[in-house]
Amino acid sequence: MHKLPGFAAAAAAVALMGSAYAADLKVGISAEPNSMDPHYHTLSPNNMMATAVFDTLVYQDEFQNKVPGLAESWKQLAPNVWEFKLRKDVKWHDGSPFTAADVKFTMSRAGNVPNSPSSFKLFTGVLSDVEVVDDYTVRMKTKDAFPLMPEYMSVLYIVSKKYGETATTNDYNSGKAMIGTGPYKFVEWVKGDRIVYTKNPDYWGEKPEWDKVTVKPISDNAARVAALLAGDVDIVDFPSPSDMPKLKKTPNITLAQVQSTRLIYLHYDTNRDKSPFIFDNSGKPLDVNPLKDVRVRQAMSAAINRKAIAERVMDGLAVPSGQLMPPDVLGAIPDRKADAFDLDKAKKLLKAAGWGDGFKITIHAPNNRYINDEKVAQAVAQNLSRAGIKTNVVAMPSGPFFSKGTALEFSLMLVGWNSGTGEPSDPLRALVSTYDKTTGAGATNRGRYSNPALDQMVADSLKAPNREEWVRLSQEATKIAMNDLAIIPLYFQVNVWAMRKDLDYVARADEYTQIQDIVSKKK
Repeated sequence: MHKLPGFAAAAAAVALMGSAYAADLKVGISAEPNSMDPHYHTLSPNNMMATAVFDTLVYQDEFQNKVPGLAESWKQLAPNVWEFKLRKDVKWHDGSPFTAADVKFTMSRAGNVPNSPSSFKLFTGVLSDVEVVDDYTVRMKTKDAFPLMPEYMSVLYIVSKKYGETATTNDYNSGKAMIGTGPYKFVEWVKGDRIVYTKNPDYWGEKPEWDKVTVKPISDNAARVAALLAGDVDIVDFPSPSDMPKLKKTPNITLAQVQSTRLIYLHYDTNRDKSPFIFDNSGKPLDVNPLKDVRVRQAMSAAINRKAIAERVMDGLAVPSGQLMPPDVLGAIPDRKADAFDLDKAKKLLKAAGWGDGFKITIHAPNNRYINDEKVAQAVAQNLSRAGIKTNVVAMPSGPFFSKGTALEFSLMLVGWNSGTGEPSDPLRALVSTYDKTTGAGATNRGRYSNPALDQMVADSLKAPNREEWVRLSQEATKIAMNDLAIIPLYFQVNVWAMRKDLDYVARADEYTQIQDIVSKKK
């Protein structure tokens, strides 16, 4: 994973730059958040926008390594006790001091926001107590040993107790409660049009460069790139692979690129005996659910030509995957490969499972959330159809797609997951653990896969006495999930940012466009 330099060519220059940009920045993003409340939904666009206004105790660098944030340091005092030393020079946007009381309040709020589509309880649920030792020392306690507290503290945005105690999600959306410690202050959110920030001159860290930042959600790939080339925005995320040749030839454009931890995968209904979008070959709803049979799931995986999808549909901006996290991430399996494309094997497995004549299924997908998402769904459908599973594609905007998916209205869906913590316990708990509203496990398990052996292995890993044992148990849990094909991993996205040549941005594996990190290129 690395940053690429800008590409120059002898094409005519596009008039993009000028001194008018010196104080203001305009950013085009592919996906709009559904809330400004930093605890409403563990969704990448929400989390990404939260980084401008709110801080976490622990920061993540561009490769999701953990570095000090609001906490200057941390240490494990006992297997179940972590102590965090807080910075003393931090103030909220209203000028009041940041203290350990705000941290304690945040831990009580984050997992208990009403109507959360995917709750932060996944992270706060491990806590048995949060002890305020003094104004700048806090101790996180868990019932059992817990090796991943720094990782979990890197995804929980600290909010002001003063404003948060009486605040609703609507109060954050309106700006009333948007008082953070971050580098930028929130001005307004005009849904579907813009999110506006101004610099926080009293920020405790590196001072923000831009007086005003306007973030423009532009879901259409072509429109987003056109806005960059026209000078309507200064930087965009995730241009379509089809636009890359043009961008590489544009003299005034620089590109930054990195392999992300964003997994694109298939989630399917493995729980219900009768699933809503599975039919026999005549179109009659089936009274049995073939997806409950692991041999059918294995057949589906073998039928998918990941290499061709990565090379042709994604134009090389994808890396085929056989697990939940890239193999070089701590806790992943270093040598696990993606399932090989084998159409004969797929047909034999279907026949052995009693589905030699196939069946019909619909794959639902977003058409504006991931790079080439609808095209990828169409390619998967063609692959499955060749194996005998006649597959239809229904694509829709991400809003209704995720609402319907969360309501379990689909049988098969194309989805993406980016590990917020940068390690495998996040997808293991969120995507493939048995759904448990109380603990937050399975919060995004939209197929309701359930395997007690996997649940136990994940639970054991999170009680590991040290990080070495956690790595071993995480790898074992991943093996169970992948051998059972709880989901079908397809590939990791390779993410690209395109920007004016006088700007600089370090491409991030978590795919966040962090406005505070967009800077003028140093002379």
